Amino acid sequence: MSTGTPQRLPRLRELLPGRADLLAARRSPLRDLVAGLTVAIVALPLALAFGVASGLGAQAGLTTAIVAGILAAVFGGSNLQVSGPTGAMTVVLLPVVHSFGASGVLLVGLMAGVILIALGVSGIGRYVRLLPTSLIEGFTAGIAVIIVLQQVPNMLGVEAGEQSQVWAIAGDAITQYLAAPQLAPIAMALGVAAVILIGARLKPSLPISILAIVVATLIADLASLDLTRIGSIPSTIGSYSTDFIDLSRITALIPSALAVAALAALESLLCATVADSMSVGERHNPDRELFGQGIANIAVPFLGGVPATAAIARTAVNVRAGAHSRVASITHSLVLAVVVLSASGLVSTIPLAALAGVLIATCVQMVGVGSIRALLRSTREDAVVLVLTFAVTVAVDLVTAVVVGLVIASFLALRNVSRSARLDRVPLEDDRGDHSAEELALLSDRIAAFRFDGPLFFGAAHRFLLELTDVTDVEVVILRMSRVTTLDATGAGILDDAIRRLEAKGIAVLVSGVDPAHGKTLRALGVAPHLRELGRVFDTTPDAIAAARSITSQNRAAG
Repeated sequence: MSTGTPQRLPRLRELLPGRADLLAARRSPLRDLVAGLTVAIVALPLALAFGVASGLGAQAGLTTAIVAGILAAVFGGSNLQVSGPTGAMTVVLLPVVHSFGASGVLLVGLMAGVILIALGVSGIGRYVRLLPTSLIEGFTAGIAVIIVLQQVPNMLGVEAGEQSQVWAIAGDAITQYLAAPQLAPIAMALGVAAVILIGARLKPSLPISILAIVVATLIADLASLDLTRIGSIPSTIGSYSTDFIDLSRITALIPSALAVAALAALESLLCATVADSMSVGERHNPDRELFGQGIANIAVPFLGGVPATAAIARTAVNVRAGAHSRVASITHSLVLAVVVLSASGLVSTIPLAALAGVLIATCVQMVGVGSIRALLRSTREDAVVLVLTFAVTVAVDLVTAVVVGLVIASFLALRNVSRSARLDRVPLEDDRGDHSAEELALLSDRIAAFRFDGPLFFGAAHRFLLELTDVTDVEVVILRMSRVTTLDATGAGILDDAIRRLEAKGIAVLVSGVDPAHGKTLRALGVAPHLRELGRVFDTTPDAIAAARSITSQNRAAG
C-alpha cells in the first residue's frame, strides 16, 4: 500500500478547525460579540458599495459579507480576520462583468476558490512570512490612506465620482465641496473620529464606535440635518443556483481566476499579518488562511456573491473593538443577516458621514507611527522599500505595490549579500612547516593564493572575474574554495571563464577545498574538467601549495 495517504492526512488535519479554536472562543465571548456588532455596522455600507462596484449589485455584496464572513472565520487561519467584498477586488472583477456578464464573475470566483485551496494544501502560504517588515508597514500605511481617501466624499457630504483611482475620487469630492461647502458632514465625521480615538485611549473596554454612531444618528435626526444616509437596502439573501457553471468558458476565464486568486491570497495573508501586528500573542496559520478563503470563495458563487477576501479595514475595526476569537467575525456575519432580514429600515437612517468617522479613526489606529519612524531611521534599504510600497499602494494598486516592494527589497538584499562576498589574496601557508620565511617569500613571488569568502553567485561573480584576471607576474594561482557558502550556475560559469583566462596568460590554476555539493555543480556544468584530468584539484590547501611548488620548480628547470 502506498504511504502517500498517511502523510497527507496530518496535513489536512492542520487545515481544518480544531480544539484550539474552541478554547479561543471561550476566552472572552462578550467582547467578541461586541466587536462583531461593531464590525457589522461598519461592514454593512461597505458590503453594499462593493457589491454595486463589482457590477453584480448590492445584494451580491451583502451575500458575500454574510457567507464568506462565516466560512472564512471558521476555516481560515486567523482568529481576528474579517472577510467579505473589498474595493481592490472590484478592480479585477469589472472587466469580467463587461466581457462575460454576472455569470462569468460567479464562475471566476468558484475557480479562484479551487486555486486557493490548492495553494493552502501546497504549503505556499508560509512564505509570506518572509516579507520584510518595511514592506508590510508601507503596505499598511498605504491601505490606511486609501481608506481615508475613499471616505472623503462621505466626510464632505458629496457624491463620489466614477474615477478609477481613490486620490482622483477624493480630489473630485473636494472640488464639489468647495463649490457648495456645508459644515455638518465634515463636523460629524471628525467628531465621531475624535470621540472614538479619545474613548479608545480612556475606556478601551467600551464599544465606543457603536455609541458614537448611535449618538451621531440621533443628533442628525433631532436637528434635521441634511446628511446623506445609507438609504434602502435589500431585505433578502441570494438564493442557491448552479446556472453560472459553464464548462466551455473555463479556459477563457483562467487568467481572471488566477488574478482573483492571487489578489485574494495576497490581501488575506497581508491582512492576517497586519492583524497579528495589531494584537498581542496572535499568530495566524497562512496555509489554513488560504484554505479557508478557498472554501469561502467556492461557496459564495452558488448564492450569487462576488469573490471575497480578507478586508483590512474591517479586520482593523475588529481588532480595535477588542476581538479575541473567530466568534467576532461570525457575529459580524450573523448581525448582517439579521439586519438584512429584519432591520434594514433602521440601518438606512445612519449618516454616511458618521461611518466615515469610524473608518478614519480606524485608519489612525492602523498606522504604527513609531514603527514607521524607526524603520525610516534604521537603514536606507528599509526606508526605500517602505516609501516605495506606500507610494505604489496609494497611486496604483495593492498587488503592484507588493510586487514592486518585493522586487526592490530583493534587489537591495542581493546587493548587500554580493557586497559581503569577498575574494582575498592571502599569504601562502604550509602546514608541514618545511620552509623558512625566506623560502615562502620567494614562493609568493611565483604563486598567488586567493580565498573566496561567502556566496559565489550571479550578484558577485563578475566582480570576482575582474579581480582574478588582473593577476600577472605569477606562475601559479591557487583558488581556495572551502569558504564558498553558495554556488550557482552564473558563479560556476564565471569561475570557468576566469580559469581559462588565467591559463591563456600562461598561469597554472589549482583548486582546493571544494565542497562536495559545489563539486557536483561544477562537474554538471562542465567547469574546467581538464583540471581534474591534470590532478590540479585538491582537498586541502597544503597539498595545493606542494603541487604549486612542484610546478614552479619544473618551470625553473625548463627555463
